[in-house]
Amino acid sequence: MSGLERADDEAGYVFRATGAAPDGPPPDLPPAPPWRRFHGGPPQPPPPDDEQAVLRRLGQVDAVPYLDRAGVDLVNAALLLRRPLLVTGAPGVGKSTLAYLLSRELGLGRVLEWNIVSRTTLRDGLYSHDALGRAQAIAAWRAGLRPAPTAGTEELGEAGGPPPALGDFVTLGALGTALLPYDRPRVLLVDELDKSDIDLPNDLLHVLENGSYEIPELVRDRAENAQVHTDDPGRFAEVRHGRVECREFPVVVITSNGEREFPAAFRRRCLPLEMPLPSREQLLAIVDSHLRVRAPGTEGLVDRFVELVEAGGTHSVDQLLNAVHLTTAGTFRADADGRALLDLVLRDLAKGR
Repeated sequence: MSGLERADDEAGYVFRATGAAPDGPPPDLPPAPPWRRFHGGPPQPPPPDDEQAVLRRLGQVDAVPYLDRAGVDLVNAALLLRRPLLVTGAPGVGKSTLAYLLSRELGLGRVLEWNIVSRTTLRDGLYSHDALGRAQAIAAWRAGLRPAPTAGTEELGEAGGPPPALGDFVTLGALGTALLPYDRPRVLLVDELDKSDIDLPNDLLHVLENGSYEIPELVRDRAENAQVHTDDPGRFAEVRHGRVECREFPVVVITSNGEREFPAAFRRRCLPLEMPLPSREQLLAIVDSHLRVRAPGTEGLVDRFVELVEAGGTHSVDQLLNAVHLTTAGTFRADADGRALLDLVLRDLAKGR
């Protein structure tokens, strides 16, 4: 077997794209290449889980074949090389679902979502600083109206105490939280990067290459350490000298609907994955995983959905799930008057209304 052939029996091959959670301890990722090793600190506690979000995305089935062999190979290569995945494909084909698939199979905890719009900047993903809130807190503290809050604690309700800590007004974004020094990588979903301002992919280059960033407000602060809020609800992190560096580079899934081309320097730092529409067997497995029952008429709706797609239409998998649920909930039928409603649910998205 050549060195580039698939090696299912090797320890480095950790992702199967089945959606099955590990039976025991989560698998260890293979060692990173020397040029992708980082040494940030202090170590962060393990992240929280968000099983409800995973269930909404993947359903409850033990194993659904979400990717073909080539796709599974590419994802494992990205895990080995510690490089982001640039996932392209038609809208609704399941690009963002890949992040939740990785989180469940590898036991990596809550997925950090960074949803991109045309106004999004790099700082939005890294952190935010509530300067106005801090100014108001300082004014109240100077007036003796209330004590300074401390990250992770409740106010005492008495005047006095130290001035408000700067870290109490800093909140890390999804990207900034993913780059905290965790012992195991976080999963970061950068959704629809092609909708961003033209400069954002270039602005990401330094962060993707170096696995670190600075918070200028904390760099200028006199305190060496700061407790800041993170993107995980109710969680805090210690930042030293205003600088954050990862210990394990996060598992980054960047999705794009193909609305624009990215700079070559950005593409060089990513591995490209073209996500095809699921096959008939995969669609049936996805429906089963979400609805937990193969109701009469399900296969006919799946066949109809496949025909619409093969005819050149633009359709999303969640349209199929909606159609199946409508006909299996006991309210609508796929024949007679219900046919018009299903046609509306399964309409071609490229044709507007």
